[in-house]
Amino acid sequence: MSKRDEFVTIIRTLKAASPTITGKQHIGLLQQACQNYGLSAQEAAEILKDFNLVVGEEVNYFDVLGFSIEDIQSLNEDAIANLVEAAHKKSYRASLNAGGRIRPDGKTEEQWRHILNQARDTLKDAQKRQEHLTTFLSQEDPHESEFLAPEFIPIETPETAPESISLANERQNSESLSSVTSEITSAPTISSFDVPAEMVVILAGEFLMGSSDEDANDSEKPLHPVYLDAFYMDKYPVTNEQYKIFLDACPQWQKDNILIDYHNGNYLRTWHRNNYPKGAANYPVVNVSWYAAMAYAQWAKKRLPTEAEWEKAARGGLTGKKYPWGDQIDTTKANYGENIGQTTPTGEYPPNDYGVYDIVGNVWEWCLDEHVLDFYAASPHRNPVAGGDITYVLNNFTSLKTYRVLRGGSWMSIPRYVRVAPRFRFTPSYSINNVGFRCVRSASL
Repeated sequence: MSKRDEFVTIIRTLKAASPTITGKQHIGLLQQACQNYGLSAQEAAEILKDFNLVVGEEVNYFDVLGFSIEDIQSLNEDAIANLVEAAHKKSYRASLNAGGRIRPDGKTEEQWRHILNQARDTLKDAQKRQEHLTTFLSQEDPHESEFLAPEFIPIETPETAPESISLANERQNSESLSSVTSEITSAPTISSFDVPAEMVVILAGEFLMGSSDEDANDSEKPLHPVYLDAFYMDKYPVTNEQYKIFLDACPQWQKDNILIDYHNGNYLRTWHRNNYPKGAANYPVVNVSWYAAMAYAQWAKKRLPTEAEWEKAARGGLTGKKYPWGDQIDTTKANYGENIGQTTPTGEYPPNDYGVYDIVGNVWEWCLDEHVLDFYAASPHRNPVAGGDITYVLNNFTSLKTYRVLRGGSWMSIPRYVRVAPRFRFTPSYSINNVGFRCVRSASL
């Protein structure tokens, strides 16, 4: 194998893990290509370009074309395509008229037209648009407040929290965790519970919620101890087959009957009326709004998990790890990064140590909580839930309009978003092809 082929192999491996790299990684790869593989910087740059391994600036293509996400939420695909094309044509013509001058943002008009073309190509294609939403509506976007309503921001709490946690605070959290652990050594064991079928029990106790690792952003901080009562959680996300049983029993939630207030037009998009796609019985149901997920859970005599319950279950008893299995991303552990190109049947990847399957990757999962910007900074220590207590949310869910939390990443997500700590959100009526859910139930002896 030539030196060039060796470098290409490295880039191919990186591309499989993530389509984007940081600016420092980009410089490091160019240096490595020159120093270790005898390539010129131009040759190395061309290889990176051929693999579309680019610096992940997460440009807001909606903002580039001059409209907001809300502008397209009620539109069908043809209307979205027309809106995108019209906005692109207007901005592109203005850029041509400007000649080759440097723009106030430092870009040349040629660079700006390239971005405009990328925006058009991304937003006109339904799947690319959804991938862009998932990537861009991340909790660290510095521009989101400029084009979104204050509530329409990926779950990011708190922006005002410290950027790092001192060793003293981490030590205090660890000591607190050890103290609570010692207090519950005589607490009920798993065998004490009558666990429902296809569920696992998560015992009462404290865990450290959030993250302070190098991939964490402000929305995942501060790292803080949370105590939860025992609860049961579904082993798997809710499947198409399970959801159809619910629809048969509750026709008001069927595709042709659901009220327009409870979805955005994409509800069960791939279903034919009340039937899921052939061969997809054991795939997680997607294109389901928070309202519909709440209705299913209520019908099943369960509920959606709180954000804290979801994270404790996702960690599987591990403390301070990035993923449910440890600190290294692994394509054999989860469906992410478009490695498969679509959702996979539930249970195809190994469970975490709590026996929970597909808790990261495959589909984002709805949680019960409302988004509250600074919730982590003021979160109650015991059984936290944002937006009112659980009973209030369950009794009033069809009238709630505030944005809801999603966790876990999906088959589209880059590795940093399939960690256990990242937080995300959509409007409760939003339906998309990489969002599903699973249920929990409060545990009793």
